[in-house]
Amino acid sequence: MKKFLFAGMMAVTALGVQSCLDFDDPGAELGAGQTTVDATVYHGNVDSIDYLRDIPVTELKHAIDTLNKMKMLGNSLTGQYCLRGAKNGDVPGAHAYQRQFSLGPDAYAQYMVVHHKDFMYGTLTSAYNVSEEFNGDPLGSYTMVKNALMPLLNHPIIDTIPEFKAINLLYYCVSAQERADLSGPYTYLEDKLNSEEPVEYNDLKTIYYGVKENLDTIVACLKHYEANRSKEYKKEIQKVMTRYCTTSRAMFTGDWSMDSYIRLANSLKLRMAMHMVKIEPETAKQWAEEAVASGVIETVDQQHALYPMVSGFTHPYVEICNSWSDLRLCASFESLLMSLKHPYTKYVFANNSQPIINEATGEELPAHSKIVGLRAGRLMPDGQNYPLNPLAAFSSINSSAFAMAPLYLVKLAEVNFLRAEGALRGWNMGGTAEYFYEEGIKNAYLDEPMMGAMEYNAALADYMALETPVDYKQVEVSGDGEDWPSVTKIGVKWNDGDDQETKLEKIITQKYIALFPLSTEAWTEMRRTGYPKVFPVLNADDGDGSIEQGEMIRRIPWNASDPIVQQLIEASGLATLGGPDLQATRLWWDVDAPNF
Repeated sequence: MKKFLFAGMMAVTALGVQSCLDFDDPGAELGAGQTTVDATVYHGNVDSIDYLRDIPVTELKHAIDTLNKMKMLGNSLTGQYCLRGAKNGDVPGAHAYQRQFSLGPDAYAQYMVVHHKDFMYGTLTSAYNVSEEFNGDPLGSYTMVKNALMPLLNHPIIDTIPEFKAINLLYYCVSAQERADLSGPYTYLEDKLNSEEPVEYNDLKTIYYGVKENLDTIVACLKHYEANRSKEYKKEIQKVMTRYCTTSRAMFTGDWSMDSYIRLANSLKLRMAMHMVKIEPETAKQWAEEAVASGVIETVDQQHALYPMVSGFTHPYVEICNSWSDLRLCASFESLLMSLKHPYTKYVFANNSQPIINEATGEELPAHSKIVGLRAGRLMPDGQNYPLNPLAAFSSINSSAFAMAPLYLVKLAEVNFLRAEGALRGWNMGGTAEYFYEEGIKNAYLDEPMMGAMEYNAALADYMALETPVDYKQVEVSGDGEDWPSVTKIGVKWNDGDDQETKLEKIITQKYIALFPLSTEAWTEMRRTGYPKVFPVLNADDGDGSIEQGEMIRRIPWNASDPIVQQLIEASGLATLGGPDLQATRLWWDVDAPNF
């Protein structure tokens, strides 16, 4: 008999929201740090949302009040926070974010490099090093999201609040898609049943199709709400959203409609469609055109993210990079940005913080001289800080640029570039590839939109007019290796005379920059398309031995140490993966074939 797990997650209030919004929620009884008190296990139907039922406002209010008294609705906030580097019901923080992104996907995407090897809870010798301490943590964030949301989504009372169920199922879909693209198959179907002892992995096609069906149901539910629910009904739902839904920009705009959630669901569907373009091109086209026709993210205020200005935190990169000295700019990203004279070279990244001595020649690069990155895969020394570890002097981030940067779920610029690629492929995306490409660049900035992107916009016209890249050489200033000429051979300006492959390279290269620092999605696009062009990762054999020099890591192995999980992998995981549990094994959508 299967067991079902009830996760008593921390229920917290979004810091800063109550201070800037005035709302009346007489049923709310949650306080920061409180946990759910009802340990009853519920098993509902997560996939079913009965949004067509006429629900009296009195019944709706009773359901909301009951779940508040049970301290269940706060699980929604916990799930949202865990999507982007949080744990234990807290807002995103450096420790969880580091384990979710910085010690793996950030390096795989060649955005950043961990420049030392010793941590208080393990070692990480290079980019592809397989560590029991860190390997599973990007997957663990999914587990935290699932453990927070599934008790709520399976609770029978949530069916009386179908819109809130739809929104939280949407948050789960974001996590489920990201989890699938990191390692491949997992126990998706049993996870949605809240199973404590799952016995079967599901393949990626099953997961993708399941998420897509959920997204279609979510959109139908939320569109029905907009068209058919009474003002009184909407008033009660908006009270719940004000308190527990922190990813929309309604905190800034006051628009508590379902429009942005509908667009988030459709944009996620568009993202998944593009991932599938090599394995199921016709299905990919169908999903993409359906998503655009139904409505995707088209304005800054339709984006979804976790916002430091709303929830009362600072972007985790500030602490990870500068306070802890755990992360430095990757040489590939340096070379790309410098080759294209990107605005980020003016204000997002800092010059070397200390003098760097070339060990081969004895020459000194004075402090604050230039942006300089570290080669991905370089074997790292002990010590976090300069001068014990000279690599700590390499380029970090400017804290002022990052402090209030949103942690996006799906960004407007990403959607622009998805539509640009779709149009390039002949799909009906509502505009031309050139139009969406240029809109993507305009919306690609890192900054919190409410604060403006003055430094980015000041350099934008010159950037978009760049026809050919700068002749740039990435100099190994420490003397540990050779200088590498840039592999970026394309400019920025759109040229209708370019061939399809060159146009795609431009689209994905700009998309890659726009996604920063969302390394999970950037790494997926690199695997799918081979773009942007980056330097080869050094010491690729420092991983599990399956990556040949010059090749890219294709997935995060499960690498399970628990005997029960090992048995589960042997019983169904390997068959659904279609290969060994190694870094070189390609996922379902990761087809070794031309882009066109």
